Amino acid sequence: MLDRWLRLWFGFTDPVDRGTYFRHGVGLMAFKYALDALLVGRFAGVVWTPADYLSPMWTTRQHLVENGPPWLPALLVAVALPFLWIGVSMTMRRAVDAGASPGLALLFFVPVVNLVLMFALCIPLSRRHNVPLVSEHARDAQQRIQSAMLGVAASIAITLLTVAVGVYLRRSYSAGLFLGVPFTIGYISSYIHNDGHERGAGESILIALVSTTIAAGALAVFALEGLICLAMAWPIAAALAVPGAILGRAMANRSGPAPSGAAVALIIPLLVGVEPRPAPPSHEVLTVVEIAAPPEAVWRRVVAFPDLPAPAELLFRAGVAAPTRARIEGRGVGAVRYCDFTTGSFVEPITAWEDNRWLRFDITAQAPPMTELSPYRDVNPPHLDGYFRATEGEFRLIALPDGRTRLEGRTRYVVDMFPQAYWTVPARAIVSAIHTRVLNHIQRLAEEDVTR
Repeated sequence: MLDRWLRLWFGFTDPVDRGTYFRHGVGLMAFKYALDALLVGRFAGVVWTPADYLSPMWTTRQHLVENGPPWLPALLVAVALPFLWIGVSMTMRRAVDAGASPGLALLFFVPVVNLVLMFALCIPLSRRHNVPLVSEHARDAQQRIQSAMLGVAASIAITLLTVAVGVYLRRSYSAGLFLGVPFTIGYISSYIHNDGHERGAGESILIALVSTTIAAGALAVFALEGLICLAMAWPIAAALAVPGAILGRAMANRSGPAPSGAAVALIIPLLVGVEPRPAPPSHEVLTVVEIAAPPEAVWRRVVAFPDLPAPAELLFRAGVAAPTRARIEGRGVGAVRYCDFTTGSFVEPITAWEDNRWLRFDITAQAPPMTELSPYRDVNPPHLDGYFRATEGEFRLIALPDGRTRLEGRTRYVVDMFPQAYWTVPARAIVSAIHTRVLNHIQRLAEEDVTR
């Protein structure tokens, strides 16, 4: 009995009629809910309700398990992987049994939609007995879809497991995550697609890129990441998935024994789990503006300034935190300046103060650097919490002839995400845009003060 069930759940050959699909679907969902509820109740001490189980958002689960051990989220993801495989496998065969396209099984990866799909597939009768013998062309097409879907399923499993281990368990956006995962997705999807049936190089690369895109989409669907950062990371992922696909195709088509695809896929989560986390380098952005006002007038607006107009720049309208005002408590070294942004406040204790000349401050707390775009109202991926952070800032005022002032704004920051050289480019653009917005506002206010 158990052998037959395992073949039914994990295979791709046994047909699945509507009764089998309904019984096993309901039974496995109930079993997984009970298993999740048991783990969360035992290790986090909270009740895992059916609504929590059906919620597609990772933030729901994260809130429930935040009081549990740090490895609990990774365990929940690992528990979900075999059920994900079973769901895709049985959904594809139920669709074929009902006379529909096996490609419908791709909808199993879409939360909420998958519930509607499963319910709909429990209704139609079997049509496989009324269909004439499948042509060789149709059989080949079905094999291509099957191998492509297996590659997509494996890619999603690799991505979710590695993100859970690397980001949510170890709190690290490392080389293994940004380099190893896309390459492994390209390798495993291409390997599966070519295993036993040699496909063209172009088709293998296409499968790898589609798998990479769907895996990224899964991170957005499960509220693990936002759309902006996924779009920024996709070029890296695509560039690495291509050589992975070429290698996977070559290994699948080589003569003699080839390494197990599953064994290769497990290397990356294990690597991310033990990968060291080096200290990130520091960077500096300098922005300069000349103001038609003396240093005394400019200084007053540097120390604190009233509300800025609503941002019109595309960067800020897309969700990047925009400065709105600055205020200060106290005077001189030891005073605390607060720069308010659309996402919260930066806390800036003053470390150097020379009237009309120099203001320097540390940044001991800061608001999230952006509000991520997401299908959900509230998504807070870990990279918004300290992975891109400003550490120090200063203003220098230099008197110029004709009562003018050269105002320099400096900010030091770190990017604790690999590869730093790549992520420093958008980080520098963001800091520069913030500088320009603040310094132009100070310039406008100081020059208005002089003309009054």
